[in-house]
Amino acid sequence: MSRISIACVVLLFGIVSVVGQAPKYGVTVTADRKADFNKIKSYSWETGSPSFDKDVNQQIVDAIDHELMSLGLEKRPSGPSDVTVSYASLQRTDVDVKAKPTTNEATRPQYPVGSLLVVMREPGTRKELFRGRVDKPIDLDRDKLHAAIDAVVAEIFAKYPTRTQK
Repeated sequence: MSRISIACVVLLFGIVSVVGQAPKYGVTVTADRKADFNKIKSYSWETGSPSFDKDVNQQIVDAIDHELMSLGLEKRPSGPSDVTVSYASLQRTDVDVKAKPTTNEATRPQYPVGSLLVVMREPGTRKELFRGRVDKPIDLDRDKLHAAIDAVVAEIFAKYPTRTQK
C-alpha cells in the first residue's frame, strides 16, 4: 500500500471519529412494537438514577406523572400495576470545539446540557416497553428550569405510541 493510500485512510478515520463525536441534541424514543400500549392502564414508580437535587427530582417526577395521567394511566403507589416507570437524569458541560478560543484564555465556549431518560417496563419480566431520552442545552436559572423540565418531558411523551397512532 502506498504512503498516499495510508495517509488517506488515516485522514478518513480521523474525520469519521470527529464527526461521530459531535453532540446530538433532541428527543429519541423507542417503543416495543409488539406491546399493546392501549392495554396499559396503571403504573408504579421504581428507583432509577434520580437528580441529586431534591427539588429538581420532584419536578421531574411531577412532570412525568402529569404526562402519564394525561395518557389515561393511573398511578399506583403500591401493589400491582401494568408497568413500572423510572428515570435517570444527568447534567454535563459541552464545549464548542468549532468555536475560536476566547482572547483572554485558551478556552472555548462551554454550556450546560441536560439529559433525561424515562423508561417503562413490564413489572414481572422487566422487559422494556418504552424508552424516551432527551439531550438539550439547558438554562440553569432556577426560575426557568421548571418550565424546561415540563417541556422536555412533554416532548418525550408526545411520541408515546398511543399519541402517534392514527
